[in-house]
Amino acid sequence: MKYAVIAAAVAASAALGLPGAVVAQTAKSDAKPAAKSSTAANTTKLKAEAKKKPQPKLPRSAVKAIEEVTPVSDDTSITLSEKDLEVAQRVFVGPIKCELGANVTITADEKRPGFFTVKTQKVSYRMHPVDSRTGAIRLEDPRAGAMWLQLGNKSMLMNQKIGERLADECQSPQQVAFADEMKKNPPKSILEPLDPPNKN
Repeated sequence: MKYAVIAAAVAASAALGLPGAVVAQTAKSDAKPAAKSSTAANTTKLKAEAKKKPQPKLPRSAVKAIEEVTPVSDDTSITLSEKDLEVAQRVFVGPIKCELGANVTITADEKRPGFFTVKTQKVSYRMHPVDSRTGAIRLEDPRAGAMWLQLGNKSMLMNQKIGERLADECQSPQQVAFADEMKKNPPKSILEPLDPPNKN
């Protein structure tokens, strides 16, 4: 039916002396939806493939630098999510030794799960987990503007309001063990080539 219409249009254009480009343009316009559909399908496929690719893991020094400049939230009306409570389960508690003779003690709040008291010799903060940009464990005290950053091998306490690190290079017993393991089996840099595939 479509070809009959096109043939009739060709005949009419010839009779009226109209250029054949008009008919050609009509034929092309019929094909456009299929082309657009194909392009959309390819775009969807590329997005799906991009999601499957693993993201490179940031070095710990980069994680620390990023989290240090990420502002502490000033929202004091805190409602912890299930994800926050899961993060809280991974926070190291107890006395933690830091560099220059400093010490930090972290105590979980028994009455309010997910909240912690983070104390040094001079200050005390009430903190809770927040989403971090890097995936590191991050606790914040929005009233005081303080932040506790826990990495695999060390932690840091900082007050962003005064722009000062209150305790650095802090290590719980678990982090000491992790740091020792890193020395024995250092992680590969993201710039290093991948190991060749095992042929066996």
